[in-house]
Amino acid sequence: MTRFYLVLGTVFGFILSRSGAADYDFIQGMFLFTEFQLYGIIAVAVLVGAPGIWVIKKRGRTILGRRISIDLKPLHRGNVAGGALFGIGWSITGMCPGPILVNIGEGKIYALAALAGALAGASLLGSIYPVLQRPFALPPLTVGTGEG
Repeated sequence: MTRFYLVLGTVFGFILSRSGAADYDFIQGMFLFTEFQLYGIIAVAVLVGAPGIWVIKKRGRTILGRRISIDLKPLHRGNVAGGALFGIGWSITGMCPGPILVNIGEGKIYALAALAGALAGASLLGSIYPVLQRPFALPPLTVGTGEG
């Protein structure tokens, strides 16, 4: 199964690369409202993904018959602060997590700085989470994959 996910991730990365979704100039153009290609890509992802998620939730099973439950995540102040921080990082670096790996795969050395920043930010959040939990009304931190 690991090979399947590796192939799926490679195909996804190739699509991100070829569509321009990992290109710094396209992403900056999106945030400056001079390029609209990525808005179309995001819209297609929503139009394809939303009905798929709806069907999975309605059936309660995957195509292979495994039970699945998709619950709404709680809304709290941390969503707003985290979303703003994510958007700022995305705009500055021109990359969100998927395109960071795509850019590294394309040989763009500057993407290593974005990866280091993302890992440092995740590590910092993990270490100060208990301090932020009360002021941002964050849920308790769950450790593990949730699969057992």
